[in-house]
Amino acid sequence: MAPPAIALRGIEKRFGAVHANRAVDLTVRRGTIHGIIGENGAGKSTLMAILHGFYQADAGSILVNGREVAIRDSRDAIRLGIEMVHQHFMLVERFTVLENVMLGAEGGPLLARGAAKARAELARLGEAFGLRVDPDARIENLPVGAQQRVEILKALYRGAELLILDEPTGVLTPQEADDLFRVLRALRAQGRTVLLITHKLREIMAITDRVSVMRAGRMVAHRETAATSVAELGELMIGRRLAAPAPRPAPKPGPVLLEARNLSVRDAAGVERVKGVDLALRGGEILGIAGVAGNGQGELLEALAGMRRPSAGEIRLGGQTVFPGRDFNPAALRRQRLGHVPEDRLRSGLLRNASAAETAILGYQDDPSWRRFGLLAPAAVAAHAARLMRDYDVRPADPALRSALFSGGNQQKLILAREIDRDPQVLLVGQPTRGVDIGGIDAIHQRLLACRAAGKAVLLVSVELDEIMALADRILVMFDGRIMGELAAAEADEQRLGLLMAGVAPERAA
Repeated sequence: MAPPAIALRGIEKRFGAVHANRAVDLTVRRGTIHGIIGENGAGKSTLMAILHGFYQADAGSILVNGREVAIRDSRDAIRLGIEMVHQHFMLVERFTVLENVMLGAEGGPLLARGAAKARAELARLGEAFGLRVDPDARIENLPVGAQQRVEILKALYRGAELLILDEPTGVLTPQEADDLFRVLRALRAQGRTVLLITHKLREIMAITDRVSVMRAGRMVAHRETAATSVAELGELMIGRRLAAPAPRPAPKPGPVLLEARNLSVRDAAGVERVKGVDLALRGGEILGIAGVAGNGQGELLEALAGMRRPSAGEIRLGGQTVFPGRDFNPAALRRQRLGHVPEDRLRSGLLRNASAAETAILGYQDDPSWRRFGLLAPAAVAAHAARLMRDYDVRPADPALRSALFSGGNQQKLILAREIDRDPQVLLVGQPTRGVDIGGIDAIHQRLLACRAAGKAVLLVSVELDEIMALADRILVMFDGRIMGELAAAEADEQRLGLLMAGVAPERAA
């Protein structure tokens, strides 16, 4: 038999007190699509970072095609045919497709000769794998699905034999995800190997040949995909059986608590990202906003939270106009009981080098509850964080640990705990379960439904259609900064939402 594409043996990795990988073994057969799943903090990302040269293992060995190798950095990984497509694309937006593919692989000082070779190779790869992209198009003008194709083309151009994909469908429409799966099947048919890291178990079942499960830093199971199920994989991931979701009571909408009228927002470069949006959010309901990332949802959410000043329009909170207004800022809106879980937790939700205790009060640090004589009282702040971590199952439950050392899902739970604990009347939530495991997703959804049941108004922005359809009472779809259509939850289905997300007019999407 041919040796496996990759074999990891006894991989160990620690970050201080955090034991991220514990004697991990993994074998990936050549010419297969192999899934890796696990809870937040299970060690998946660390393991892939070791394989791609971002980290060095403390112990253990890596075999590529049956031969033990040393991967000291990403250049070593690339030379061995290992490439990675990250969840957040590594593309230069002002460059063309061709320039991005050539970057770092120019083929010598004569760029014209290298460009001609790259152009021919892109045409060949596009034909072979269904990855056709205009080589002269600028990245900033391409939709997200096409940008992802460029990332895959970059990897193949550099000779990738094993391709690692980290949460690859998180920013894609259903139609774009289907296109990606066709590409992955074509790669497999050509003998390439794919490692797929995802928390979406239905995608694992749809596309993989084999799946490995990690829990608490260990590899706990390997399954042939055809011989397992979503239910079994979910139990293996979290170590217990998930309860069936309780039936959701019908909404009891109350008064309008947040309203936007003809709202427009420009970015720092003066480009209009939100174009004349109207919305009304009532107490006791969850209003979902669906759309492919980059179509104005983020700018809309930041404007409603006071982080970005609109260029036109009006915002009313609790019946009072807050924009235009002199005190339009996040602190003033928080005092009016508006909570905000930002889309980008690393940029806007926490301070990476601050402790978890400090993240747990960020934005509310002037509260007298944890101040003594005008200064922060460390014991009170730590006790507050410990309670939130216990109530929201944030792991490890260490208020002194640096925020950057928590997994993305546990960072998210801590931010959500901070905002909901303040008892807001209006809660703005951006991508609440991005990078969160199946158990954490269920817990976060129950928290949001509890807010709805308590009469709070929840605005949910998510690229996950399953999440939008599971939680929202009404759904708005954004495309190119505009509201393309509104659907009641009972009318929504994945295909219709996907068409609206792609800019298809409502009457055609229907």
